[in-house]
Amino acid sequence: MGTLYYGDVATPIEIEDRALAHVKVVIATKLRRGESFTLSWTHGPDQEVGRSTVWLHPSIPLRFVFDEPEPALLSRSWIEALATSANSSGGLMIVPEPEHPGS
Repeated sequence: MGTLYYGDVATPIEIEDRALAHVKVVIATKLRRGESFTLSWTHGPDQEVGRSTVWLHPSIPLRFVFDEPEPALLSRSWIEALATSANSSGGLMIVPEPEHPGS
C-alpha cells in the first residue's frame, strides 16, 4: 500500500502502489503545468465508509511513498483514463485499471 502525503495533513492518503504510480504521473504532469485540480478517492476497507477529495495546488508540498522498492510498469491506457478524469470538471478520480491495458 502506497501513501500520498499532501501538505501538513495529519492523515496520509493510502493508495495501492500500482495505482499510486499511475496517479503520480498524472498529478506531476498537471502540477508541472501550474494547474490546480481536485483528487478524489473512495475510502479503503480499513477506513470509515465514504469518499474524500483534496484540492491539489502546485505550491503545496506533496510526497509519494511506495511500499515496493521497484517502480511499477506503467499502463498508457490507465494513465490516459486518469488524465481524462483529471481534465474534467470533476477532477482526478482514481478509476480502476482498464481490463486490457495498453503499453
